Amino acid sequence: MKNIVCFGEVLWDVFPTHKKIGGAPLNVALRLQSLGNNVSIISSIGDDKKGVKIKEYIVAQGVNAEHLQVDEKLKTGKVKVMLNQKGSASYNIMFPRAWDAIKLNESNKKVTEKADAFIYGSLAARDDTSRDTLYALLKLAKYKIFDVNLREPYYTTDVLSDLMEAADFIKFNDDEIFEIGEQLKSKTHGLEQNIKFIAEHTNTKTICVTKGCHGAILYYNDTYYYNSGYQIEVVDTVGAGDSFLATLISKLLKGDNPQEAIDFACAIGALVAGSEGANPKFTTEDINAFINPN
Repeated sequence: MKNIVCFGEVLWDVFPTHKKIGGAPLNVALRLQSLGNNVSIISSIGDDKKGVKIKEYIVAQGVNAEHLQVDEKLKTGKVKVMLNQKGSASYNIMFPRAWDAIKLNESNKKVTEKADAFIYGSLAARDDTSRDTLYALLKLAKYKIFDVNLREPYYTTDVLSDLMEAADFIKFNDDEIFEIGEQLKSKTHGLEQNIKFIAEHTNTKTICVTKGCHGAILYYNDTYYYNSGYQIEVVDTVGAGDSFLATLISKLLKGDNPQEAIDFACAIGALVAGSEGANPKFTTEDINAFINPN
């Protein structure tokens, strides 16, 4: 069992017909916990009913909520989610919200220092307070995993560069790595070449790029590992990348074979895309049957 800390936004994903508890760091935390890890979330909720429900849900799922702060001025996070005909999501993210004001304290410093891995995203760095706290915690963390999550207008090249250079592991989707590669003056259009370029530019040893229904590519110990994806009828894509990342991290931290890790992670990502909401539950038997239907 690994001790893992996830830092960043917790919120309500509000769909046209329903709402779900989410936020990329929380989605990652929930999947990591379901895979047998000991997970803590560092975030902030508002002093309101929506915040209370989020905390109750986190506790019920077994994730450590001791580092979930309560902000008396800002409301609990909320995102309006729009789905197109293919189930792909776009987002309207309310600002400012409680998770924009995560404060540095002795409690979150200690849990970060003790963790085997510290996971963070770019969205939580959109405002000064949470960004300053994140920068301070990155100096304390042993192994840092950066989940790039580009949401306009909430990122800058300078902040992204800081977050990448701090990381030991970076996860992009294919659109994100090409956009950032272009910002950093990459002269290549190839995916593997951009991975190598960013690895060298940021001194990062492990990079993973998701490719939607076409699977993912993992650059690990100077070797590329590939999965071409699994066929699934998409319901919505919310949280699919988060579950993919959580699964991949969990297996790599436990020393599993990188090819088996990316195959299993892609399967869980596909199963989430084929389900409603970001955090559907699956058994190991469900996943193995999906990977090997015969």
